[in-house]
Amino acid sequence: MTVAELPLADTLARPLRDLRISVTDRCQFRCTYCMPREIFGRGFVFLPREQLLTFEELARLARVFAGLGVRKLRLTGGEPLLRRDLDKLVAMLAAVDGAQDIALTTNGALLAGKARVLAAAGLRRVTVSLDSLDDEVFMTLNDARFPVARVLEAIAAAAAAGLAPVKVNMVVRRGVNERSVLPMAAHFRHTGHVLRFIEYMDVGTTNGWRLDEVVPAAEIISVVGGQWPLEPLAPSCPGEVAARYRYRDGGGEIGVIASVTQPFCRGCTRARLSADGKLYTCLFAGTGHDLRGLLRAGASDQALREHVAAIWTRRADRYSERRTRQTSRNKVSRKAEMSYIGG
Repeated sequence: MTVAELPLADTLARPLRDLRISVTDRCQFRCTYCMPREIFGRGFVFLPREQLLTFEELARLARVFAGLGVRKLRLTGGEPLLRRDLDKLVAMLAAVDGAQDIALTTNGALLAGKARVLAAAGLRRVTVSLDSLDDEVFMTLNDARFPVARVLEAIAAAAAAGLAPVKVNMVVRRGVNERSVLPMAAHFRHTGHVLRFIEYMDVGTTNGWRLDEVVPAAEIISVVGGQWPLEPLAPSCPGEVAARYRYRDGGGEIGVIASVTQPFCRGCTRARLSADGKLYTCLFAGTGHDLRGLLRAGASDQALREHVAAIWTRRADRYSERRTRQTSRNKVSRKAEMSYIGG
């Protein structure tokens, strides 16, 4: 059996099924939980263009990962739509044998003008970040004076382009936007879109994360379910990170991503590729494995497959399951920033 034919699994028997591809570390927003302006200000040095993987390199790596079992590809950033001609990359990824699903996570700022061309290129799904319907709350969070209305226009444009249902991600942070939970749920009920509430996470080391700022998923479900009764749904696919619920009155579906209070490490099937070609096996990892060096040194596809397979089969990551103990001991490890590794 060759590496490509083997059922690839890590030390906890988790298969490799999802690859999140960061195409840039840049973003127009300065969200306080991701790229706080006091760190990512005018003097911050982003990756120079020559260090970014080219579309051809990204497509080649996607083929390598598909040969190892990856079936879902998601483009992330930073803000991925800042990468010029992204639709060309989407078309290249859509041609990868074995890639069954190509998705995009975006802040929505540029989506309205690009949704149709992306869909035509082969994009299947889109996730849009929106943390409140209140303009002042949302603009305080994004720290770019970007209004809610333009994100809602982007969601509508994506749906019109055939990228429905749109998933809408809301990061909930206590003392900041937890009062926006019910208005967000009310707005997206009966729209066909799927609103997902995300516990505030300690990705990276620059966002000042504190455990007491986490609004637990159970509390969110209690608040929403107290207004509109909910019932749980089964996962839509293996490795799904969101716990799904539907409104009993037929109003649609919501999800909660509870990485802090209900860790799902044991079902994680995701690998992450940074914009400069480093492979990370966990969202909370501190270091990555350099694939760009191998690519540009002339490594064969077989050599790349064997290298990735060796990394994955040694994987033992379960940071979220260990977080509480680390937090209580005030141990803070250096972790890659979300804007660099992708969400």
